[in-house]
Amino acid sequence: MSPSLLITVLNTSDDTYKIGLKKMSVDSAHYEFTLDEEFFRNLQTSEVQKGALNVFIDVCREQGSFVLTFRTEGSVTVACDRCLDDLELPISSVDRLRVKWGKSYAESDDAVVVPEEEGFIDVAWLMYELIVLRIPMKHVHEAGLCNEEMIRKYKAHLSPMADDFSGKELCERAADAVDPRWNDLKQISDSN
Repeated sequence: MSPSLLITVLNTSDDTYKIGLKKMSVDSAHYEFTLDEEFFRNLQTSEVQKGALNVFIDVCREQGSFVLTFRTEGSVTVACDRCLDDLELPISSVDRLRVKWGKSYAESDDAVVVPEEEGFIDVAWLMYELIVLRIPMKHVHEAGLCNEEMIRKYKAHLSPMADDFSGKELCERAADAVDPRWNDLKQISDSN
């Protein structure tokens, strides 16, 4: 998580995604957020442009810190790496985050530090990052579901042998193809 991005989002004037930790009168609280196209558009990121997700956050006070449990269910829409059409990906996760008080925003492997004088945490960017962590590195349609016109254009830039395959076969071959550089790395690994 980029601290500069975290600070930018945390300093927004919109209170929609701010959880007032200092004002908690009980040791636990529950929050629910619906994330839609407007949420992703407002964050101005390129990875995810659309989505329909529900995020449930349980906040528990524990010995001078807070534990936030994020339960996320829904889907996001990203561009297919092969044909560039929209691809809907399901998202389902449970994540935990410890929040501690401090003088300024900071983060470590085990916690996020927020200024005690402000008394709140803005969870907008945190929810986004937890969602993005669930998106696979390679996002492509299943074989045969890519835009056929794009596959034809793709085939036009491949070797002449590509004309021998249908769009579905080409997708299957591309999904099964292994970059030859990985073979070289595997040989190095095997020799050690």
